[in-house]
Order: sequence, then C-alpha cells, then structure tokens
Amino acid sequence: MDRDSGPRVRVPEQRAPEKPGTADALRFTVLGPVRAWRGSDPLSSGSPQQRALLAALLLRGGRTATAGELIDAFWGEDPPSQALATIRTYASRLRKILGQDTLVSESGGYAIRIDRSALDLTLAQDLAAEAEKARAAGDRCQARTLINKVLGLWDGEALASVPGPYAENQRTRLEEWRLQLTETRLDLDLEVGCHAEAISELTALTAAHPLRERLRELLMVALYRSGRQAEALAVYADTRRLLAEELGVDPRPELAQLQQRILRADEELARPADEPAPAPAPLRPAQLPASVPDFTGRSAFVAELGSRLATAESSVMAVSAVAGIGGVGKTTLAVHVAHRARRHFPDGQLYVDLQGAGARAAEPETVLGSFLRALGTADSAIPDTLDERAALYRSTLDGRRVLILLDNAHDAAQIRPLLPGTPGCAALVTSRVRMVDLAGAHLVDLDVMSPEEALRLFTRIVGAERVGAEREAALDVVAACGFLPLAIRIAASRLAARRTWTVSVLAAKLADERRRLDELQAGDLAVKATFELGYGQLEPAQARAFRLLGLADGPDISLAAAAALLDLDPHAAEDLLEALVDTSLVESAAPGRYRYHDLVRLYARACAERDEQPPVERKLALSRLLDFYLATAAGVYALERPGDRLADHREPTQYSGLTFADRHTAQDWLYTEANSLLACVRQASEAGGVRRAVDLLWATKDLAESGANSKQYEAAAITMRDLARSADDARAEGRALITLTNARLVAGRFDQAERDAQRAMRLARAVGDPLPSCWAPNDLGIIALYQNRHAEGEAYLEQAIANFRADGNRPGEASALCNLSRIHLAMGNTTSAVALAQQGIDIYDELGHALRGANGRYALGLALTQSGRLAEATEQLHEALDVFRDSRQRLWEGMATFRLAEVDLAAGLPAQAATKAEQALAVLRGIGGQWRRGNVLTVLGQALNDIGQPGRAQVCWREALDIYETLGSAEVEAVRKLLASTLPA
Repeated sequence: MDRDSGPRVRVPEQRAPEKPGTADALRFTVLGPVRAWRGSDPLSSGSPQQRALLAALLLRGGRTATAGELIDAFWGEDPPSQALATIRTYASRLRKILGQDTLVSESGGYAIRIDRSALDLTLAQDLAAEAEKARAAGDRCQARTLINKVLGLWDGEALASVPGPYAENQRTRLEEWRLQLTETRLDLDLEVGCHAEAISELTALTAAHPLRERLRELLMVALYRSGRQAEALAVYADTRRLLAEELGVDPRPELAQLQQRILRADEELARPADEPAPAPAPLRPAQLPASVPDFTGRSAFVAELGSRLATAESSVMAVSAVAGIGGVGKTTLAVHVAHRARRHFPDGQLYVDLQGAGARAAEPETVLGSFLRALGTADSAIPDTLDERAALYRSTLDGRRVLILLDNAHDAAQIRPLLPGTPGCAALVTSRVRMVDLAGAHLVDLDVMSPEEALRLFTRIVGAERVGAEREAALDVVAACGFLPLAIRIAASRLAARRTWTVSVLAAKLADERRRLDELQAGDLAVKATFELGYGQLEPAQARAFRLLGLADGPDISLAAAAALLDLDPHAAEDLLEALVDTSLVESAAPGRYRYHDLVRLYARACAERDEQPPVERKLALSRLLDFYLATAAGVYALERPGDRLADHREPTQYSGLTFADRHTAQDWLYTEANSLLACVRQASEAGGVRRAVDLLWATKDLAESGANSKQYEAAAITMRDLARSADDARAEGRALITLTNARLVAGRFDQAERDAQRAMRLARAVGDPLPSCWAPNDLGIIALYQNRHAEGEAYLEQAIANFRADGNRPGEASALCNLSRIHLAMGNTTSAVALAQQGIDIYDELGHALRGANGRYALGLALTQSGRLAEATEQLHEALDVFRDSRQRLWEGMATFRLAEVDLAAGLPAQAATKAEQALAVLRGIGGQWRRGNVLTVLGQALNDIGQPGRAQVCWREALDIYETLGSAEVEAVRKLLASTLPA
C-alpha cells in the first residue's frame, strides 16, 4: 500500500443559546451575527441599522436606553436631521417581530426584557463565572470544559456587520474578552498537561496577535514542557526583537523571568500543576487488631470509607463492604480505617474473623454470642436461637455508637444477622466476594497498589538506604509482585531478614515466572496459600474456566474470546466468568471484559499444569483462541479491503469468529482487542499455529499505522519472524517479514525495512507464495522513493503492479499505482503522476475502499500541489484527512495534516501553514520516525520565518538538519541553505 498521525485543536460547535421553557421562546445572539429565533424558527432582524438597534438594546441587559443614547450609538457626533424618527421606525419594526412584551417603551427610550439564558452573551458570562469558581476550587478539568463552552458560543466576529461607533467599541471589548478567555483556557490546558496539543493553537494566535506577551509566555511554557527548550528560548528572542522594533520596549518582567527559568531547566516549570490531594477524613476505631505500623497509601479508600463511618450517626445502618482478591490488603485497610474512626464511636467496637475463605466459615450464632458477651450480656441471658440472639444484639446496640468490623466474610447471608439496625452504629465488612445482594451496603472494590505506593511500602520494610542504592531493582521487585500488598510484604520481609542479599538478588529470583510464587513466602505467609483458599471453593466447571483462561497472555479477554477458548456458548461462559468475578479471582475490567491479577494468572497457569487433564487441553484452548482471533480479524480486514486476496491465501480456521455490520464497528473491535490480539500472536508456539499467527498479524496490519500499537506490533512481527525461521517455515517467515517491513516503514527505519523486504521477496519466489511476491516489490518501491532512487523504485513498482494483476488483487494494484504516482512526481512527471493516482482512486472507489481510497487521494493531493492546482489539492487532502481520522490512522492523519501545511505555504498562507505543521508534529509523536519529523520541522521553520519568528525557525531547521545528517538523507543541503538564508550578515 502507499505509505508515509494525537490530539488536535477542535473548534467548538456554534449554536444559538438554548432557553428552557416553551418551544416558542425568544433567543438572541450577539457573539457573531446579530440574530433572533422564536423556538427553532429564525426571525428577520432587518437592515444593518435595525440590527444595530437590536444589538444596542440587548447589550444593555434589560436597562432602558434613551433616544439620545441610541442616536449617539448609531451616529456618534454627526447624526442626521431625522435621527429620532429613524430610531422610532426601527423600534416599531422590531416590536412587530419580537412582541410588545419584549421590546418596551419607557421614559422616552426603549428596553428589551428577556431571561438571561435567552442571550448568548449573558449565557457566556454565567458560564465564565462558573468556570472561575471551579478553577478557584481546584477543579481545573471542569473549568476548562466550561470555558470551552463559552468559546463555543462565538460564531465568528461579534456583532458582525453591525454599523455604528457603539457597535465598534463593543466588538473590540468582546474580542478582547474572547482573547482573555482563550488565554485562560490555554493556561488550563497547560495546567492539566495538554502542552503538546496547545502548541499549534498558540502558534496561530501569536501570529495573529504578535505583540500579545501573555500568548508568547504560554507558548514558551508549552514548548518547554514538550521538550522543545531551544524553541521556547527562540520565542523569547523573537518577542524581544519584535517589541524593540515595534514599540521600543523590553518584554515584561514575567516573560524575562520565564526565560531565566527555562535557561535553568527549572524542574517545577516542566511539571503541570498538581491537582489538590483529597484530605483524608480523620477516622479512629477502638478495640481492634493492631494496625500495621508501615501502612502505606490507599488514601482515596481511607477517605471514602472514613467519610461513610463519620456519617453513621445520621444513618439507620451504615454498612461498607470491601471486596478484593486474597492478599490485596482488605483487612489491613479495614483495621487502619477503623482505628482512625475511634472518635466517632465512643461506645466501643466489635471485631471478628468470619473465616469465610476457609473450609468452615464461622456460624452467625456463635459470633452473636461472643458479641453479646462483649457488650455486657450475661451468659444466662443469651438466647439459644439465631433469630433471638440477633434481636437481642440489635436491642443492646440501640442508643449506642459502636463500630462492627466483620472481617473475611463468606457471603451476605453470613453477615446479615450481625448488622446493627440503629442510628449511630456502623459495620465494616471485608470479603473476597462482592456483596451485591447486601441491601444498602456501600460496595468498595479494592485493587492492587499503584507503583508509587508499592515502592513506598517496600521501602518502609526494607529500609531507605538499601532501596535508594538500587531503586531500579526495587521497582522490578514490586512489579514482579504485581503491586499486591501481601506479595510485597513477603518479598520485603525476606530481604530485610537477609542482610547479605542485595535488592538485585531478590529481583533476579522473582524474575523467573515459574518460580515466582514459590519465592513469595516467608514464615506462615505465602501468596500461593492465599490463592489456594479461593480456588479450593470453586465448582469443577468454574475451576476449569479459571485454569484455562489464565493461559491467555493478553491484558484482558472479551466474553466472546473467552467463550471460544473454553469451547462454550457465550451465555454459559458468562455465567462462569461472573462467578469467578464474585469470588475476586477474576476482575471485570469493563462490561464483557475480564482480567487476572498478574500473580493470580501465574497461579492459574500452575493449576492448569497440575490439574488440567489431558495436558493437550491447554494447547487446544489456545488454538481455539487463535482461531477465533484470526477468523474475526480476517473479517475486519475484508471489510476494510474489499477484493483483497488475503481471504483466499490465509490459513483455514476451525473456530468461527465474529461478524460486523459495518467497518466502524469492526474497527472498534480491532482497536479494543489490539493488545490481546498481539499477545495471542506471541503465544503462537504454545498454540501450535505459527502460520495462523502470522496471518493474524497480517490481518491486523492497521495496528502498525495507528500509533498506539506500533511498537507492540513490530515486537510481535520480530517474534513471528524468529519462530518461523527456527521452524524452517519459509512461507511463514516470508509473510512475517512483510509485516515487519510494514512496521519499520511506519517507524521510518528504511534500511531495515529494505533488508526485510528483499529477504521476503526471495522466500516468496522460492515457495511460490503470492502475498509477499506482490507486497515485497511494492514496499521496496516506496523505500526507493524515500531514498531518492527513483528509477529503481519505478522498476519495483511496475513489477508489483504486474504481480498484483496476475494474482487478481485489484486493491493491491491500486496501491502500487498510487505509489508509482509518487515516483513519477519525484521525477518531475506531474501529468502522469496525477493520472496514475487517479487510476488507483478509481479502483478503490469501484471496490468501496474508504481507507485505502484516502491513501489514493493523499497521493493525488501531492501531485496536484506540485502541479500548482492548490485548491484541488486542498480538497483531496482534506477528504483523505477526514477518513484517516475516522479510521484512527495516526500516521496518515499526521502526514495529511503536514501536506496541507505544504499547500498553505505554497498558497502564501504561512500562519495557517505553521498551525497545521504544529498539529502534524503533535499527531506524529511516537510514530513515523525521525525522517518524517525532519520534513515537518523544515516546513514549520519556513512558515515561522514568514510570519516573523526567525529565531524559532532556525531552531526547527537546526533540529531537522541534525536528523538528516544522522540519517544521511539528501535533504541536508536544502536545510543548510534555509539556515544560511536567515543568518545575520
């Protein structure tokens, strides 16, 4: 296919203010053309002078404007002789349109009486005030959303085409307010970490308002935080020069101080503002098991549970149930929270270990007996039956403020008799089972620790000195523990007890996955034993599902994929998976998606090796999963590429996949499953399907160009190449090499891509495989284009066209034609370049190829640009860009945006070109390679130079020159000339 994408600045949708109430309510806008609606029907606002009267009255906010004030607003110091009569005529016409209750006459003047929400300006003012409050309260995201809504109310220039000095003054005022709001929103963008995305908008704004220093300041910060320190300093230099030339002044002190901070590489400046941390509620319990002295993290959960306990006095029954896998720290958290809640429960606390994970859970009658004794009830007064004990227990608690900690509960039925029933009391429950059937309970799902929390816990046990000396090894240890508190505590305790061990020694022991669970035991603590308790309570079908699902390497698994792996229908599979979720052995990542904790997965695999009979069932399960993914991905590929021959040349599958009604639903599935698909590819040897895995990689090649999955895709392609080579499977290796070529072209590593494509072509010829026989010369032609070997590239692409035609692969033929267009364009043959690209587009359109048709339009846009047909080029490239965005192809989105910047530059629109080039850089972060980045920087430098920012232009060109010199690219000389042309004489 033809080859060459992040967030972008969006212009908010413009609309009239929506007024609540009746469907025929009046609405007005002044933040753009002055317009009026009744309900959804537009009203005529008359001549420009009549609109000027309407605007003047609307902007007074319901206050009366006298005739004299209106005459001054219309004509200033030189009114016509019939000015008053003219005002009255316009007022009469407006009253007929708006109604007598809306436009009223009083005190010799006029006023418009409407609700605040009926005018876009007052709606904008109210939203801006809300945004200011949200920002003052620390809610930057909400403030940013509100200001975007305010800016979205503008529809071009305020009071557009309204005459008169009053309207001109108000236009200036409103435009200044709009700029201030934009600066505030950009400031918030930087505070929430969206610095890279803000650069393109700031570049355009500084070009439009070159003397506005606040915009320059924000641009410097955005560039600095994006790792572009030299450009940030160049902005200051350009600003100082411009202010001196235009105004004869120096930059304001804030700008100069910012320059100094950037020169010092100020670390505080490099970080966005931190969100305020929630203050944990002061909570304290009474007679409970001792809280661990090294309790770490969990601040959000401590605050959440603490706040629930603090409100127990006003609740009939405050119950919080904490669920999670064994070893996640449920008991530790509950005891810690209970200790902190002491002052809220002056009448005491109760605690019991209900032994719910064991073979014999505690009986509620026995627990109630011990609770009643602890509350002062004599043995002789304790009834025999469960119901009588529960009733006496609730009566005894009446009027008291007592906290009950029910630890390690088996299920809701076990704890219902143990719950208090009066205000002032609260129950805190921990269990491996989610208490979804416990009415009124506040459910908390406890997950593993964050990496930072895990490292702090490890450090508190081992000691700061040992960890500080080997921080990287310590991070490896807590990662190997899956950030599970019990595992971290065991690992840290083993290390603390062995002074001769280094942290690296422990990390090396835990690096072996097959031995990891055995290493995580110390004294009577063991991760494996904790998991055994839960596994031992599973029904046989649940245990089988637990074992087999753990074999899949992906970060999570969908219900459909799990059903295929288990060889069950989706309903039966869902019942089993939800049962495993209820036991906390499996997590529900999202509706219809499931995942394991890393250590639980290792335990599940150990169980599979130990218990799964016959052993071949493990291999068959993974084979079914591979079949499912290949069949489904091939269907997605066929929807994207009608007529492509992969469907005829791929390996057959025995397990059917999903089908999709349209390409968008298919794309959603592909990108949602990306990590799981690539993980399945890497497990090909275990599934016994190297060829199927290679075909799966081929069918998911869009992932390489998406940006989000490019590196993982390349790693999977390398794995498959090596597996195929070690298996001496030339066909599989040839196809794997083509997928690897594709990944390396996306990354801009053309020398490696060429070697892979050459070997793929040789292998394809040897075994007669048509797929790489067609695509290898196509890829080699593109590589030759990038390396300025045009005659060689032309020969490769003509060979590719012949091979595609021989195989009946019309989409492939279209791809090669579009690539050949690029070669002809590079050789100066613009007429044939346009014709070839059009031939490719015709084939794509005939077959219904949306995405590949966009690639053809991209090629045509380049040819039209070089032909000087800029309007046509813009149309083709915009059409391509819309499809690339819709298809989530970041590489192509970025490159199409870059090409539009080239068109703007050729059309003499440097400010627009600079904006688009900045957008292209943001989209292409982490994808496309350095050579493409150098191309974008070169055009950005030209645009910046043309809008009067030569210092920043030189920074861009120097970076581009470094890239080209490192790569040995032919573009070196052109960039050197650009640099020389802007150097002082």
